[in-house]
Amino acid sequence: MTSDNNKKSQPIATFFQNFLKCGLTGWCMEILFTAADSLRRRDMTLTGNTSLWMFPIYGSAAILSPIMHLLRKKSVWLRGLAYMGLIFSGEYLTGTLLRRHKFCPWDYGRSRWNVGRVIRLDFAPYWFGAGLLFERLLLSRDTRQEES
Repeated sequence: MTSDNNKKSQPIATFFQNFLKCGLTGWCMEILFTAADSLRRRDMTLTGNTSLWMFPIYGSAAILSPIMHLLRKKSVWLRGLAYMGLIFSGEYLTGTLLRRHKFCPWDYGRSRWNVGRVIRLDFAPYWFGAGLLFERLLLSRDTRQEES
Protein backbone atom coordinates (compact mmCIF):
# COMPACT_ATOMS: atom_id res chain seq x y z
CA MET A 1 0.00 0.00 0.00
CA THR A 2 1.36 3.41 -0.88
CA SER A 3 1.54 6.27 1.55
CA ASP A 4 -1.30 8.02 -0.35
CA ASN A 5 -3.58 5.04 0.29
CA ASN A 6 -2.63 5.08 3.98
CA LYS A 7 -3.56 8.77 4.20
CA LYS A 8 -6.93 8.08 2.55
CA SER A 9 -7.77 5.15 4.83
CA GLN A 10 -6.73 6.99 8.00
CA PRO A 11 -9.92 9.11 8.30
CA ILE A 12 -12.04 5.98 7.79
CA ALA A 13 -10.14 4.12 10.51
CA THR A 14 -10.42 7.13 12.84
CA PHE A 15 -14.16 7.40 12.21
CA PHE A 16 -14.60 3.66 12.89
CA GLN A 17 -12.64 3.95 16.16
CA ASN A 18 -14.72 6.98 17.18
CA PHE A 19 -17.93 5.14 16.25
CA LEU A 20 -16.92 2.25 18.54
CA LYS A 21 -15.95 4.62 21.38
CA CYS A 22 -19.25 6.51 21.16
CA GLY A 23 -21.33 3.35 20.81
CA LEU A 24 -19.75 1.65 23.81
CA THR A 25 -19.84 4.83 25.91
CA GLY A 26 -23.50 5.37 25.05
CA TRP A 27 -24.38 1.80 25.98
CA CYS A 28 -22.61 2.17 29.32
CA MET A 29 -24.30 5.52 30.01
CA GLU A 30 -27.69 4.02 29.26
CA ILE A 31 -27.11 0.99 31.47
CA LEU A 32 -26.00 3.24 34.35
CA PHE A 33 -28.93 5.62 33.80
CA THR A 34 -31.52 2.84 33.80
CA ALA A 35 -29.87 1.19 36.82
CA ALA A 36 -30.08 4.51 38.67
CA ASP A 37 -33.79 4.60 37.85
CA SER A 38 -34.21 1.17 39.44
CA LEU A 39 -32.53 2.60 42.56
CA ARG A 40 -35.09 5.44 42.53
CA ARG A 41 -37.81 2.76 42.48
CA ARG A 42 -36.02 1.00 45.40
CA ASP A 43 -35.28 -2.01 43.25
CA MET A 44 -31.96 -3.02 44.76
CA THR A 45 -31.14 -5.38 41.89
CA LEU A 46 -29.96 -2.17 40.15
CA THR A 47 -30.76 -3.72 36.81
CA GLY A 48 -29.78 -1.53 33.88
CA ASN A 49 -30.75 -2.26 30.30
CA THR A 50 -30.29 -1.17 26.73
CA SER A 51 -31.00 -2.42 23.23
CA LEU A 52 -28.76 -3.52 20.38
CA TRP A 53 -30.38 -0.74 18.36
CA MET A 54 -28.78 1.80 20.67
CA PHE A 55 -25.19 0.95 19.73
CA PRO A 56 -25.33 2.44 16.22
CA ILE A 57 -27.48 5.31 17.48
CA TYR A 58 -24.89 6.27 20.11
CA GLY A 59 -22.08 5.42 17.71
CA SER A 60 -23.43 7.94 15.23
CA ALA A 61 -22.26 10.68 17.63
CA ALA A 62 -18.92 10.20 15.84
CA ILE A 63 -20.48 12.18 12.98
CA LEU A 64 -20.38 15.24 15.25
CA SER A 65 -16.57 15.35 15.31
CA PRO A 66 -16.21 18.04 12.59
CA ILE A 67 -18.81 20.21 14.36
CA MET A 68 -16.96 19.73 17.64
CA HIS A 69 -13.76 20.97 16.01
CA LEU A 70 -15.57 24.07 14.76
CA LEU A 71 -17.07 24.80 18.19
CA ARG A 72 -14.04 23.89 20.33
CA LYS A 73 -13.12 27.49 21.20
CA LYS A 74 -16.70 28.54 22.00
CA SER A 75 -18.10 28.63 25.51
CA VAL A 76 -19.06 25.40 27.21
CA TRP A 77 -22.68 26.63 27.30
CA LEU A 78 -22.86 27.17 23.55
CA ARG A 79 -21.18 23.85 22.83
CA GLY A 80 -23.40 21.94 25.27
CA LEU A 81 -26.56 23.53 23.86
CA ALA A 82 -25.49 22.79 20.29
CA TYR A 83 -24.73 19.15 21.10
CA MET A 84 -27.98 18.82 23.05
CA GLY A 85 -29.96 20.07 20.05
CA LEU A 86 -28.13 17.74 17.70
CA ILE A 87 -28.67 14.77 20.02
CA PHE A 88 -32.38 15.59 20.34
CA SER A 89 -32.59 15.78 16.54
CA GLY A 90 -30.84 12.42 16.16
CA GLU A 91 -33.02 10.84 18.84
CA TYR A 92 -36.17 12.16 17.17
CA LEU A 93 -35.07 10.99 13.72
CA THR A 94 -33.99 7.51 14.80
CA GLY A 95 -36.90 7.08 17.21
CA THR A 96 -39.43 8.03 14.54
CA LEU A 97 -37.81 5.70 12.00
CA LEU A 98 -37.66 2.76 14.44
CA ARG A 99 -41.18 3.45 15.66
CA ARG A 100 -42.51 3.36 12.11
CA HIS A 101 -41.19 -0.22 11.85
CA LYS A 102 -42.25 -1.13 15.42
CA PHE A 103 -38.59 -1.53 16.49
CA CYS A 104 -38.25 1.46 18.81
CA PRO A 105 -36.94 0.26 22.20
CA TRP A 106 -38.21 3.34 24.04
CA ASP A 107 -41.59 4.99 24.42
CA TYR A 108 -41.79 8.27 26.31
CA GLY A 109 -45.55 8.57 25.91
CA ARG A 110 -46.08 8.54 29.69
CA SER A 111 -43.97 11.67 30.19
CA ARG A 112 -45.73 14.99 29.90
CA TRP A 113 -42.52 16.36 28.36
CA ASN A 114 -42.51 13.92 25.42
CA VAL A 115 -42.45 14.95 21.78
CA GLY A 116 -43.86 12.31 19.48
CA ARG A 117 -43.27 9.68 22.15
CA VAL A 118 -39.61 9.53 21.04
CA ILE A 119 -37.90 12.39 22.89
CA ARG A 120 -38.27 13.84 26.38
CA LEU A 121 -37.51 17.51 26.80
CA ASP A 122 -36.79 16.98 30.52
CA PHE A 123 -33.75 14.93 29.44
CA ALA A 124 -32.12 18.13 28.11
CA PRO A 125 -29.53 18.35 30.93
CA TYR A 126 -28.51 14.73 30.35
CA TRP A 127 -28.01 15.30 26.61
CA PHE A 128 -26.12 18.53 27.35
CA GLY A 129 -23.69 16.53 29.50
CA ALA A 130 -23.56 13.57 27.10
CA GLY A 131 -22.62 15.90 24.24
CA LEU A 132 -19.73 17.31 26.25
CA LEU A 133 -18.64 13.79 27.19
CA PHE A 134 -18.67 12.75 23.52
CA GLU A 135 -16.67 15.89 22.73
CA ARG A 136 -14.05 14.79 25.25
CA LEU A 137 -13.92 11.35 23.64
CA LEU A 138 -13.74 12.62 20.07
CA LEU A 139 -11.38 15.57 20.23
CA SER A 140 -7.77 14.48 20.36
CA ARG A 141 -5.65 15.21 23.40
CA ASP A 142 -3.57 17.60 21.25
CA THR A 143 -6.67 19.59 20.26
CA ARG A 144 -7.78 19.87 23.89
CA GLN A 145 -4.29 21.05 24.95
CA GLU A 146 -4.40 23.79 22.30
CA GLU A 147 -7.44 25.18 24.11
CA SER A 148 -5.57 25.49 27.43
